[in-house]
Amino acid sequence: MQHTPSRPREPRSRLAERRTRPVRRLPAFALCLAGLGSSPLAQAFEWGPFTLTGFAKASVTHVSNGCKGCQREPDTNRHFVWADDVVFGKAYGGLTTDSVQIQPTLGVRFDLPGGFKASAAYSQRYRDGKPDLPGVVYERSATLAHEYYGSVSIGNFPSRAWNRPDFPYASDIGQTAFSDSGAAYGILTTAVRYTSRELFVAEGNLVLEATYDQGDTAFKRNKPELIELWALWGRGPLLVEAVAQLARNGAPAAFAKAGFTGLTPYAERDDARLGGSSQGVFMLLAKYQIGTAYELSGGLRFNRWSGAYAVPLTDGPLAQWNTPFNVDWNGVDARGVRNPGYPARSTDFMLGARKYVNPRLAAFAGLTYLGRASTDNPSERGQGNSATFASLGARYDVGRGLSVLGSVNAVWYRRKGLAPLSMPAHDAFSNVDSRVANRGNWVSLEANYRF
Repeated sequence: MQHTPSRPREPRSRLAERRTRPVRRLPAFALCLAGLGSSPLAQAFEWGPFTLTGFAKASVTHVSNGCKGCQREPDTNRHFVWADDVVFGKAYGGLTTDSVQIQPTLGVRFDLPGGFKASAAYSQRYRDGKPDLPGVVYERSATLAHEYYGSVSIGNFPSRAWNRPDFPYASDIGQTAFSDSGAAYGILTTAVRYTSRELFVAEGNLVLEATYDQGDTAFKRNKPELIELWALWGRGPLLVEAVAQLARNGAPAAFAKAGFTGLTPYAERDDARLGGSSQGVFMLLAKYQIGTAYELSGGLRFNRWSGAYAVPLTDGPLAQWNTPFNVDWNGVDARGVRNPGYPARSTDFMLGARKYVNPRLAAFAGLTYLGRASTDNPSERGQGNSATFASLGARYDVGRGLSVLGSVNAVWYRRKGLAPLSMPAHDAFSNVDSRVANRGNWVSLEANYRF
């Protein structure tokens, strides 16, 4: 939960000057700022300075061309060559899945002298009774804020490169295939963040932010380091955001919810045996309101990975490995080192629209394209494939924090084979495995209670 300060008090003359200007703060801008902390729809439980907010969500999905347990090594990262094979003769077709998620957030807030406010938060997300991201807490942070000076947060909290495209963009149009993919890290673990107050720039409202994360500090040779810059600007019906994230020596990933820690969980054992790696994104997001009935959303993301060599860290038939990325298995680099990882770049985008049928009902349509990657890897590791996800659905606000959603969805892969490098798994986001079928569709129903 990140706290963005309210609008600062200004001299009387400046306030009078603004009253003569045609620009006014939009509900969309205020909603996006409210989204930096608890949901504006949340029914918080309060006790003194403490608050308890969060959500509980249950969903059920039926997918065509689903294939449960198709991968021969089901718990293996997709970038290992022995994870490529599927079970011979495994039947696939209609598949029904269900999931229950819950994420409570405990917060505390104090008013301090001089207009300062101190707050702290702890939050964890559970999926089907287990932590959603094993070994990573969603939030464990403390914040000091002032309405004029801005706010400083330290600790463990979501990155903007994940939580901004997730809400209020992808989640509004059924396209978490965009927000949860790509080269960003989503959970920062040992970070400090500065967020400015709202500024008046170019006849609109602007918020600026910078974040630094040092990840697992036990690494001395391959020190993790992440820098993220974020800007949010709104004027009239238009809202625009830009996010740049550059990370070194985190575990290589194409899963935007991944936690930023270190190359492996075992710094003392592995630090001296590994070379570094890096990855990053630059992203543009935008919303545009047309009257009171329609809203358009879009996102454009550029991904970059350095690649990561595959290195065995222990010996024997059950040897442990690092986390490789885009490897030419059994190949060698110019120095004769085996299993080199190659740099890669890709571009993804998202488009969507919502129509507010009435104050409680909103219909939506969304599209995500995960593009082919550019790389010099002579082996095919998914760089030649692309994926298109589409959704059509509606959300109804029942009231008292409860909403229900229904959608029909589809995915098309450019060809049957390994999934695009932007995807964390070959069946991610749809349960349609790109190695088994090049297309599929599914129906999803969801109930979401925010408290």
